[in-house]
Amino acid sequence: MQALILAGGKGTRLRPLTVYTPKPIVPVLNRPFLLYQIEVLAKAGISEIVLSLSYQPDKIEDLLGDGSDHGVKLRYVTEPSPMGTGGAYKFAADAIRDTTVVFNGDILTDVDISSIISFHREKNSEATLALVPVEDPSAYGLVETDADQRILRFLEKPKPQDIAILNINTINAGIYVLEPSILDLIPKNENSSFEYNVFPSILKKEKPFYAYILKDNYWRDLGNPKSYLEAHHDFFRGAIQGFVIDRSASSDIATTAFVDKTSVIGEGCVIKPNAKIINSSIGPGVHVEEKTVIENSVIWSHTRVSSSAEIRNAVIGRSCHIGRNVLVNDGAVLGDKASLPDYSQT
Repeated sequence: MQALILAGGKGTRLRPLTVYTPKPIVPVLNRPFLLYQIEVLAKAGISEIVLSLSYQPDKIEDLLGDGSDHGVKLRYVTEPSPMGTGGAYKFAADAIRDTTVVFNGDILTDVDISSIISFHREKNSEATLALVPVEDPSAYGLVETDADQRILRFLEKPKPQDIAILNINTINAGIYVLEPSILDLIPKNENSSFEYNVFPSILKKEKPFYAYILKDNYWRDLGNPKSYLEAHHDFFRGAIQGFVIDRSASSDIATTAFVDKTSVIGEGCVIKPNAKIINSSIGPGVHVEEKTVIENSVIWSHTRVSSSAEIRNAVIGRSCHIGRNVLVNDGAVLGDKASLPDYSQT
């Protein structure tokens, strides 16, 4: 059993955070996002993982290395040009010679992958999709199944009135278990999509095609800054299970500064007197001056926040400068090296 993580996207929806940082390694609680997926796979006993890359691949490989530090063996396949999800799977086929778990590179979940694999084998399935129920499915493509969880059809962003009639709220969760026979349905060296090409072909060929429903698991697409910030809030409120939040970093925190128990402070930070940090993730080397308030926010490494600044419900990139008495309000997202002059507001 091997795994393939499709980590080649440019992260366009997550900009400006992904201009200099590939989406798969944006920090989540000061840890590269991809490590959460690797940990989920490793818990299921999958130790050989192929990373399909395209955008800034060297940064990902330099950071993760051969995977030995994380208890797995990582191999890297770089697409010569964007090939789509199905095309990337086909392109990586030389490194994949077994039943394969495929992960979209922007999914955060605490699901037990071994349970999906067991379901796949019990059904003698050639392709198994993980599906997740959502409250408002109108923005997604829906997947219809029968009573035996065999996949019947895909419905692209149906209208609300149609959803009420269909009584379906399950969407593609971006996690697949595929047999090597699925590779035969994908043309070589061509752009191909799982959703628009491969899955319809599986239905047309009437291959065994089943859905595993994520019922009590956490699932989130980290594709945009709002969702990225909300994922941190989910960690803080304990909605994500199975991951240990590292709070062991050593930093210089003034005795009169206030840092609540949910916040995560990176290595080598300086937090001056009367600063307040509430429900936030602070990256390594961040410098926080006196009387600053940081609440419900994420700040990447080596940013400097000047005295009396207030940052709430925002994401601040790497090596930024926030001036004195600056107000950074809800929904603000600053890319790397951004600078806000004294007394400005976002």
